[in-house]
Amino acid sequence: MPVKSVAAVHRLRLVSGPEGLSFILLLVCSVLKRTTSFNGVPVMGAVHGALFVLYVVFLVQAHQARRWEPKRTLVLFVLSVLPTGGFFAERMLAKEERGESAAPAPAATA
Repeated sequence: MPVKSVAAVHRLRLVSGPEGLSFILLLVCSVLKRTTSFNGVPVMGAVHGALFVLYVVFLVQAHQARRWEPKRTLVLFVLSVLPTGGFFAERMLAKEERGESAAPAPAATA
């Protein structure tokens, strides 16, 4: 597996956990905004937005480097927009990094 490919998956894995956590914290801040005088939505919204953009950029890079099937990339994207989905994405990517359930290599063309 080329180094560029490994690095792309590693970057995506590293950002997936914090992105998932920031989503949950944003949801908590949203509830607190409506039920108390605390308003952390502007700060958490910015943090989550930045992490989400990084996730999408790293997802595209990993898709291109690993030549994943569109279905796999779509699943990883959908996980990023679900609460706690980032944690499942992180687990999937960690397994792939360890070689336990790596995505199939693209067929060689002659």
